[in-house]
Amino acid sequence: MLEKLFNPDIIAVIGASRTEGKVGHAVLKNLLQGTGHKIIPINPNVDKILGLKCYADILDVPEKVDLAVIVVPAAAVPSAMEKCGQAGISYVVVISAGFKEASLEGARLEREIAAIAAKYGIRMVGPNCLGIIDTSSSLNASFAASMALPGNIAMMSQSGAICTVTLDWADRVGVGFSKFISLGNKADLGENDFLELFREDKNTAVIAAYLEGVKDGPLFMDVARQVTKEKPVIVVKSGRTAVGSRAVSSHTGTLAGSDAAYNAAFRQSGVIRADSLEEMLDYSRAFSTYPLPKGRKVAILTNAGGLGIITADACHSIGLSITSFEEETIKKLRERLPEAAGLYNPVDVLGDASSQLYEYALEMLLDDPNVDGIIVLVSPQAMTDVPAIAQVLIKMIKSSNKPILCNFAGGTRIAAGEELLNKHGIPNYSSSERAVASMKALCDYSSVKLKEYSAPVLLAAEKDAAKKIIDDAIRSGRRTLGLESLDLLKAYGIPVVQSKIAGNLTEAVAACEEIGYPVVMKIISPDISHKTDVGGIKLNLKNAEDVERAYLTMMSDVNHYMPNARIKGVQVQQMVTGGKEVIIGMDRDPQFGPLLMFGLGGVYVEFLKDVSFAVAPINDKEAQHMISAIKTYPLIAGVRGETPSDIKAIADTLLKVSQFVMDFPKLMEFEINPLMVMPEGKGCLAMDIRMTLRQE
Repeated sequence: MLEKLFNPDIIAVIGASRTEGKVGHAVLKNLLQGTGHKIIPINPNVDKILGLKCYADILDVPEKVDLAVIVVPAAAVPSAMEKCGQAGISYVVVISAGFKEASLEGARLEREIAAIAAKYGIRMVGPNCLGIIDTSSSLNASFAASMALPGNIAMMSQSGAICTVTLDWADRVGVGFSKFISLGNKADLGENDFLELFREDKNTAVIAAYLEGVKDGPLFMDVARQVTKEKPVIVVKSGRTAVGSRAVSSHTGTLAGSDAAYNAAFRQSGVIRADSLEEMLDYSRAFSTYPLPKGRKVAILTNAGGLGIITADACHSIGLSITSFEEETIKKLRERLPEAAGLYNPVDVLGDASSQLYEYALEMLLDDPNVDGIIVLVSPQAMTDVPAIAQVLIKMIKSSNKPILCNFAGGTRIAAGEELLNKHGIPNYSSSERAVASMKALCDYSSVKLKEYSAPVLLAAEKDAAKKIIDDAIRSGRRTLGLESLDLLKAYGIPVVQSKIAGNLTEAVAACEEIGYPVVMKIISPDISHKTDVGGIKLNLKNAEDVERAYLTMMSDVNHYMPNARIKGVQVQQMVTGGKEVIIGMDRDPQFGPLLMFGLGGVYVEFLKDVSFAVAPINDKEAQHMISAIKTYPLIAGVRGETPSDIKAIADTLLKVSQFVMDFPKLMEFEINPLMVMPEGKGCLAMDIRMTLRQE
């Protein structure tokens, strides 16, 4: 797959330049530093560049070119692409900028070159990119300042600057890469293509990425699920805030999408999300260096009590377990450690600890079956032999089947130890918190590898009945549906409260008499989302007098707060008590499609913001996860002797909603609020709904 893109025999540089400081010169120079490739510069104005014969046009080259690197102004790229197609070139890297990231005209040019690529079957990287690097084939088709060192980490980035920053950092600490890809605007090849490539690449063990968006969210999830079963994928996704999203759009023309959708998609597909470039690099080095832990039980070994406490706190705060040792381990530690040493977790060997004492304590901890991973802390006291301790750790890390992460804390006095670690490809985390975060990433991925994904079960539903309701709404010009459309839920087997719609007071009283008191009355209006805010809900109406009073008051209040709202009548519902209110919602994300939401419902949902998300479609395990992931889950599960709510009924409803929103792509927003959940075994009832259809 894409073999000749990364290991071409003949490479043409269209726009090669003999002028130092120009991109066309830097690309050519970098290519010449590699081996095993023939390089052909293309420039109509010169005969030779850097000693190589120069051709005026790609069509003049007598040999079959495998890869063309295009470095000409944006306006000239379509012509260059057309000629590449005529020349039978299969792969192109378009470094040139000035496309959709720059202007509407640039966007038009980008569509044009993508169409040319499709016409000729060309696979294209870019435009607006730094280029590509493959260390195994000695290919540097980029304008990066240096070639990557060889290693087992594959990196792709939507930002060329992130590429150069990462390469510079890696060069300083000795970290190597298998492949390095600047994605640019992803007019053709994108993250999904390269995830597949990295999965098959025998030189790649770890995959890292900086992304500003994804081209095809559902495909990304499918591909990532397969890849993460074999190799860890660590992603920094920028554009988390509204400000960041605007910056992303102006940078590569990418629609950033919802951050909640990315969090859900990454979790569901096994991707490890890093919150910063530093975290991504930390995690990548950890995966590149260490075996995976079998569990989350961590031991801490330190020569400084304070560092040990900070590290223990950091472990606890992110869900790692500070393990308890076997009695035999404590006994052996007591035999050799000083009397004042700390024998329990964290193990404190004291400030004057020798490298031999570190080695002994580390051996004891590695032998303990209750220890899955170890974090070693070294602070530089006057008597601390930092290089000797580093040598001990290098030896033990290379022979251990458990991860041993290091934090040599300090600056000048630990530099020699850090240098030794880097020389042997072992990271030194500059703070214990960074070491802990990397240990958690290892533990998280260990869980990902054990996770099995099963496709959602297709549930019985009256899809045709639901389609008729939606089609009727579209024909009548309605984009917002509310209480009048509860039959949509019935079509998918979701229980709904007994209710009737009334167009006036007389009908309302009659409806209440038919349902039986007590009842609830709710305003029906496509313009009112939050009925409580405008006096549009009246509860516990016990007789006709209550109904009349409530109806008149409601109409007056609604007219006061929203005088222009279109009133379609009221809905009268059976008054349901004894349950807990939850919310199930959906927002259609531009990248991933239907994003489901679950949380405590009613009027407090926006205030509490205690909700969980998942990208549809979901299976039963994912539905259960959505329910248990909210902080207030104990209130649903039953606290202090309370009867648990019917969690199975909630999960069933989530699965039905998932199928419903997948069946109808025209549905942009959807909300059941509240879903009244009764005690365990007694089911649930949808009390109110609101949905928005796509504007045709």
